[in-house]
Amino acid sequence: MKLREDEVRVPASGYEIRSVVISPAGDGPWPGVLLYTDIFQLTESTLRTARRLASAGFVVCAPEIYPRTELAGVALEFDDAGKQAGLSGAAATTTAQFDEDRVAVLDYLGQRADVTTLFATGFCIGGHLAFRAALDPRVAATVCFYPTGLHNGALGADKADSLARAADIPGRLMIVFGSQDPHVPADARLEILSALYAAGLTDLELHVYAGGEHAFMRDVGARHDPMLTDLALTEAVSFLTNR
Repeated sequence: MKLREDEVRVPASGYEIRSVVISPAGDGPWPGVLLYTDIFQLTESTLRTARRLASAGFVVCAPEIYPRTELAGVALEFDDAGKQAGLSGAAATTTAQFDEDRVAVLDYLGQRADVTTLFATGFCIGGHLAFRAALDPRVAATVCFYPTGLHNGALGADKADSLARAADIPGRLMIVFGSQDPHVPADARLEILSALYAAGLTDLELHVYAGGEHAFMRDVGARHDPMLTDLALTEAVSFLTNR
């Protein structure tokens, strides 16, 4: 499928959120997906994944997650300096600010003439942000890839209440983990799943891929697992389209 790719500036309160919108060529309409990056922001690696998702028939909007900081406009390198900068960007952003940015991007997607249903997805910290997007009644389904900090509230400058608010999620939810992820080990995964079922969520899928490390879908570095990446994306598309 041929794609169209545009950089847009989503208006927010006193600033703009630089975002990349990737959609099938043509008039649509298609479902819209808010896609959250990992801490490294709009890297080519994440955009390659966004393009694959768009080619399945979605309008994908990938915003920067640190538009209020000095990292606005910056795609970080996958090295120690980039990791530290990304973590610092998170530490400088409150949960309320992340939520405000989400509302702005969903407002933008919802106003597009070529967008129908709204979905959300994300990776690492973006998986946690996608979980918070699932709290928005406009989001019909969400896929969280190895969300960090979901079990203990670690997100940004303050402790997030994400898991405690699970009962407020109105749509369908899918979470993908790797079995060898040190950031979300087995006990953390059990805590998350127990909380979700205790909250009464029944339209829920949990996938744990044997051998998958943290960020196994990032196609740069030794952690990348192409087979698991293909499987995860196939499962995600199937889930979002309710096939």
